[in-house]
Amino acid sequence: MSSLFSPLALRDVVIPNRIGVSPMCQYSATDGLANDWHLVNLGSFAVGGAGLVIAEATAVQANGRISPQDLGLWHDGQVEPLARIARFVQAQGAVAGIQLAHAGRKASTRRPWDGGGVAPVEEGGWPDVVGPSAVPFSDTYPQPQALTVEGIGAVVAAFADAARRAHAAGFRVFEIHAAHGYLLHAFLSPLSNQRTDDYGGTFENRARLVLRVTRAVRDAVPEGLPVTVRVSATDWAPGGWDVDECVDLARRLRAEGADLIDCSSGGNVPHQQIPIAPGYQVPFAARIRREAAIPTAAVGLITTPAQAERVVAEGDADLVLLAREMLRNPRWPMLAAQSLGHALSWPAQYLRAAPAGTPTRRGTDAGR
Repeated sequence: MSSLFSPLALRDVVIPNRIGVSPMCQYSATDGLANDWHLVNLGSFAVGGAGLVIAEATAVQANGRISPQDLGLWHDGQVEPLARIARFVQAQGAVAGIQLAHAGRKASTRRPWDGGGVAPVEEGGWPDVVGPSAVPFSDTYPQPQALTVEGIGAVVAAFADAARRAHAAGFRVFEIHAAHGYLLHAFLSPLSNQRTDDYGGTFENRARLVLRVTRAVRDAVPEGLPVTVRVSATDWAPGGWDVDECVDLARRLRAEGADLIDCSSGGNVPHQQIPIAPGYQVPFAARIRREAAIPTAAVGLITTPAQAERVVAEGDADLVLLAREMLRNPRWPMLAAQSLGHALSWPAQYLRAAPAGTPTRRGTDAGR
């Protein structure tokens, strides 16, 4: 039996296989509202057989968007457009997840295809960009204001409120974004956190915010639904956040109620040196799983069914998350199952293209 196509139980949620879709920003929302693009994009992954589909970084505060076109859950009016997506994803047999995020000092930037750099106010940008310290990501990014202690408390509350809205929308997995140089990661790393109060300096202080956020989200959603945390296991830069600290953090996140660590890396400083190669981040997932005794997800240049099967079968991670490969081929799970000799069901609407003997599932038009 294929390990990749075995179910994964996290609390009361059973993910039907070990293939998940990573959160991938689409930069296509207006005022944080999901639209038809998000429905079709995320829905196609569920139709294609992914067990878990995670909606892109969804801002918990308006000034926590990466770009003016990011999704958001900072007010109740943003719930129903996302609920439409969650209903459709789950009608196809997948589990709908969502990533809750705050961009921190990397906020208020133009979309990549608009050239990047600071998004001025006349293009929808905002002046109140915040971070752990008044240190910009680079000279092409906004100058952040250091969050006050009161502001930190407001961020924690915003994550909890967004989690409640995500649950109201029907999502069943809640991922906290603490990677890629965004707010929570920026607090973790000494390269971006120069504070001298209870949120800076020592490891315990730098980890305080993400632990508070994790507990707040855990308390905001039902006990039976899992909370996951995406981390950057290392900054890939001297003097920065590293995998030893990340293992320690994972243990503490588990104690705060986290159910899985999504193991990525980098994104916090422009001078990072990443040795990119197929599966280059898998060792982080394997080490954190082993030493912190918590389930992990592996990401990063995992492209072939045999490679993904090996990650799960050898115990390096409990879940494989695909990003660019799913954009190239949203039906990747169905074809992977065929190559691994697993009888994954296909939508009845696609049966004419399926191999002989393929079981079917009856997707619905839920989400209209």
